[in-house]
Amino acid sequence: MSLLRAPEFWWRKAGPLAALLYPAGTIYGAIANKRMARDGYRAKIPVICIGNPTLGGAGKTPTAIALGEWLKREDKKPFFLTRGYGGSEAGPLLADLSKHDANAIGDEAPLLVTVAPTVIAHDRAAGAKLAEERGAEVIVMDDGFQNPSLTKDFSILVVDGARGIGNGLVFPSGPLRAPLEPQLKRAQAMIVIGAGEAGEKAARLATERGLKVFRGELASDPESAAALKSKRVLAFAGIGAPEKFFRSLEAAGAIVAERRSFGDHHRYSGAEATELLAKATAGGLELVTTEKDLARMRDDIALVALYAKSSVLRVRLALDDESGLCAAIRNVLKI
Repeated sequence: MSLLRAPEFWWRKAGPLAALLYPAGTIYGAIANKRMARDGYRAKIPVICIGNPTLGGAGKTPTAIALGEWLKREDKKPFFLTRGYGGSEAGPLLADLSKHDANAIGDEAPLLVTVAPTVIAHDRAAGAKLAEERGAEVIVMDDGFQNPSLTKDFSILVVDGARGIGNGLVFPSGPLRAPLEPQLKRAQAMIVIGAGEAGEKAARLATERGLKVFRGELASDPESAAALKSKRVLAFAGIGAPEKFFRSLEAAGAIVAERRSFGDHHRYSGAEATELLAKATAGGLELVTTEKDLARMRDDIALVALYAKSSVLRVRLALDDESGLCAAIRNVLKI
């Protein structure tokens, strides 16, 4: 199972298909804007939200992980809060890798829980209350910016530098989850990840509206990059922007001989695993994927061989001004 891939026309200047869908986007945007304006539960502890103004991957989870690690260095006790998208558990519950796999808690939680306690909750307010009960000092939300059920104290919008906000229209005529202006109004900062004029355009819009703008890169983990240097690989990924993963592999020195893209949050089947293994064997290629994809395969009996044969290129967010972002968070949250 996977989500449909974002259509290419979302990321180009609006054309006939976007125009055809514009009335639907107007209605969707009005509903989303009205929903975002609702009052939510005010937690007893600070809430930092990592959001994305558009559908698709931009780097929310690496950003959440980077903030969680910083808070721990500051001797704070962060808890992550995530919906557990694609998982069967509605929560609220604390993720436990001895009990839960990605089929239960989604593919972000297995990465987050290695850094700090992680709450899975479709109901974000209920999740925040569980985090409070378990001793959290700060909540870091991975996604949920457009969800009004929990009041945010500091919100960061993450934007992909190559894609930006696409054609600037609201779903389904474009990639925006809600009209851009009210989203910018509710955020305090923006992080543009990767280079690109589309990201710079989004940064200018954010700056004009008073947001602090930071830039970052998804840097390859040196150890995993070294292990793949000069290797001929079959790269596969079921994430929001798989081409970013392929570019990271090439930047790390891997020779990407073949690439396979799947929809976001893709659940691999036994047939797909067999096909990938056969192609890698026939071409003398090493299989390599993302941390999220590997997390989805763990404990799935149909994917045992693919899991065992797949290497991972780990990436971490590297900010151009981490101290500036941390200072901005401190100023607002007084932590």
